[in-house]
Amino acid sequence: MHKKFTSIIVAFVLAGTLVACGSAGTDSKEVGTTATSSDAAGGTTTAGSEASGITTVSDTTSETAQVVRVSGSASDLFTERDLTQTADISSAQTYTVSDGQDIQITEAGVYVISGSAKNVTIYVEAQDEDKVQIVLDGVSITNESMPCIYVKNADKTFITTTESENSLAVTGSFTTDGNTNTDAVIFSKDDLILNGLGTLEISSTDNAVSCKNDLKVTGGTYNISCSHSALESKDSIAIAGGTVNVTSSVDALHAEDSDDGTKGSIYICGGTLNLVASDDGIHATTTVEIDGGTISVSAGEGIEATQIRINDGNISIEATDDGINAAHKSDSDSPLVEFNGGYTKIVMGAGDTDGVDSNGDITVNGGTVDVTGQSTFDYDGTATVNGGTIIENGTETNTMTNQNLGGPGGGMGGGHGGH
Repeated sequence: MHKKFTSIIVAFVLAGTLVACGSAGTDSKEVGTTATSSDAAGGTTTAGSEASGITTVSDTTSETAQVVRVSGSASDLFTERDLTQTADISSAQTYTVSDGQDIQITEAGVYVISGSAKNVTIYVEAQDEDKVQIVLDGVSITNESMPCIYVKNADKTFITTTESENSLAVTGSFTTDGNTNTDAVIFSKDDLILNGLGTLEISSTDNAVSCKNDLKVTGGTYNISCSHSALESKDSIAIAGGTVNVTSSVDALHAEDSDDGTKGSIYICGGTLNLVASDDGIHATTTVEIDGGTISVSAGEGIEATQIRINDGNISIEATDDGINAAHKSDSDSPLVEFNGGYTKIVMGAGDTDGVDSNGDITVNGGTVDVTGQSTFDYDGTATVNGGTIIENGTETNTMTNQNLGGPGGGMGGGHGGH
């Protein structure tokens, strides 16, 4: 059983400094959208009481939603609803999870979930055009072998935390669903947005969050421990806000479609990322573009993609292989590392390691690139310095010392051409 709220709206005052990445794109189909849905078919639940952190107000009270504002190049990536950190739950359905009782969501709408249970999966199997918002309001789910949230079909699914603490965990080996390898605590076949004001702990024996289309993070705090990738997507990962703490993983952020070399990109324009990984901190097939945010990476390789552009942000990398590596991962572009702004600090471990390694070119147009290590730069193509500040092992040089002495750009690199 469940009951509908008829006069409940989340109301939070916009506080603090909001992340500035770019201007929110307006999608009239999403902004403020709320659907009144019939009972979710197939879900057996316990009637939920009014959840903590939800303010009861009259129907005439206007909503003051907390929104992360973006402008510029991010405008086509994030809609206003993506960036709104609270949900309109005036017509929401509410559930309290119960041991062994799955929840089935089959229609567009807002669904508030609370309670603690074991072996529960929240299934989303809606229509292709449906937008579903799952509001986690003090939820704790521990499963043995299936995802805690499994999106089989929808246009887009939002997972939004209230000002609450939530936890999702899978402790055993994942079970396949027909031909689908459900290998993540949150597993989505369609677009997925993580946002909100609360905290979500995710623990997994495989991936933490896996999305087969586009994955976005715009708010909330995520504490992730997993044995494979923390945030994984086939098409793209885009982060505009929130805090992502990864304490254990193979790759922290991983975007790759093994069947299509033109997909698999990562874009970051805000938020705080603290990433610890045994392999790659940030890994994409095509491009990694950073327009802002605070990023700390401790990994084998810090950032790896075909093309890497750093336009802004505060980035700190500790690596035991390459700090930044532009490699031939996609045939659609040539390898390139480009610095246009921000502060990038790279500290390399001992041995055969490179601070900035490109199988093609390295270009510095602006910002500060501060590299400490035996091999600071290694490039096969051309090194170009048009501006900015380059620091090698504590000394400002404004040149790039190429460790690939046999390559086309061998020797010292400085000024246009880097030869």
